[in-house]
Amino acid sequence: MKMNPLFATDSYKWSHILMYPPKTEMVYSTWTPRAAKDGSAHVVVFGVQAALRKLNELWRVNFFARPLGQIQHEFERTHKNFLLEDVRKEWTDAITRLHGLGYLPLEIKALPEGTLCPIKTPYLTIKNTDAKCAWLTNFVETFLSTELWLPATDATIAYNNRKMVNEWAIKTGVSPDDMNFLGHGFEMRGMQGIESGMKSGAAHLLSWWGTDTLSAIPFLEEYYDSELSVDYIAGSVPASEHSVMSAWGQGNEKELFEWLITKRFPTGILSVVSDTWNIWKVVGEYLPELKDKIMARDGKLVIRPDSGDPADILCGLRSLVTGSIVASVAIRKLQDIGVVEALWQIFGGTTSKHGYKVLNSHIGVIYGDSMNYKNVNEILGRLEAKGFAANNVVFGFGSYNYTYVTRDTYGFALKSTACVVDGEFREIFKDPITDNGLKKSQRGMVVVNPDLTYTDGLSLCEYKRIHGLGACLLKTVFCDGEERNTQTFKEIRERLWKQPQVSKKLKEIQK
Repeated sequence: MKMNPLFATDSYKWSHILMYPPKTEMVYSTWTPRAAKDGSAHVVVFGVQAALRKLNELWRVNFFARPLGQIQHEFERTHKNFLLEDVRKEWTDAITRLHGLGYLPLEIKALPEGTLCPIKTPYLTIKNTDAKCAWLTNFVETFLSTELWLPATDATIAYNNRKMVNEWAIKTGVSPDDMNFLGHGFEMRGMQGIESGMKSGAAHLLSWWGTDTLSAIPFLEEYYDSELSVDYIAGSVPASEHSVMSAWGQGNEKELFEWLITKRFPTGILSVVSDTWNIWKVVGEYLPELKDKIMARDGKLVIRPDSGDPADILCGLRSLVTGSIVASVAIRKLQDIGVVEALWQIFGGTTSKHGYKVLNSHIGVIYGDSMNYKNVNEILGRLEAKGFAANNVVFGFGSYNYTYVTRDTYGFALKSTACVVDGEFREIFKDPITDNGLKKSQRGMVVVNPDLTYTDGLSLCEYKRIHGLGACLLKTVFCDGEERNTQTFKEIRERLWKQPQVSKKLKEIQK
């Protein structure tokens, strides 16, 4: 959609140019995660470079590259019919001035992407660089907000999930480095459109390497200078769905399994959805009958249950497990012991360095229905209680994991903290008496210190002095229409998992 970027905002922004003090020369704002509803201490900085490239391209193509007359006409027509008043001179002059510059006169600083930013610390700041365009700083707030909150939110969720899975891996004697593909991206179909799917899929890949969200790959290549053939970003495997299974008919399911593993995919990893009709018939009858062919195959057959209570399906009935003691009575029904233990009884396997069972490399399980932090944590805990390591199940993280969120999940907001009016520097802040502290804003100029705390209440001179000393972690990523300090996805992923907070936590767990 070739949208005039003057419409890429909230309508009330159109009136603010008439409300700022006369001769306002500069407006300065910060983007901050103000609170975490899930108790997270940090958010993962992600999506900044993509948002700024999209912002710059939108204005370049649909504003600066078009005739001024067309821009003015579109604005005036909509303004008159929407707000029921003629366009005032202030807007005509502002649009003319900006169009004449030929670029967005903004300076944007940010923390490096992949940084674990503490809650309440701002990780992006923005101000105008042209004194006649002070209105522009907060005019682009709406665009930046809608582009920034989702990738950072989902990157944080993915990180928290991976951190939890790593802890179970270490506890059960598995290296966290071997868990890269144990979280698979299933989010695309459940997102709020193709754009959300791309951003969420890319965010998932900061912490995991497996995904079915193909659109994340061109997103990362376009906005993060990555190339799948050079920097390994993500991967997946051939997999069936219910339409494939049911198209063969209910009575031919075993033959379909055999045909798939011997004729179509005789090597490599193959995932087959296995509960189109009866998961227990597949596990209890077909797999034992096909065991020799499965074991002789150069690759892994991955069984995919897809309905029911995921923890019970994978781990067996809760009533048979109390704490870490598994019921010793003879168990005759497969659903009593669950898919993982049933596969162990059929195919066997090895043990981890801590003595936990690991399924034979020719067989595996993936579950992608209703997976999130809570459910995966429960499943891995119940498997650990039964003596199974954390690497026996691949979890498909879909929209259930990535869409039960809003901008308020981490309290993201872009708020003004300073301005200059007719040469006079002024602090800007809000502190509502009816608020619980969430909406109390920073004030003045703001820097992020080397320990990721922040200092606000700074004058322009103090702000410039600190930046001159290199003591602020916020670096310029955009200035006057040009990118600065660009990053690749590979660099961002490595930064996320090599930070002191991450390595320190892993070492504590390992001890």
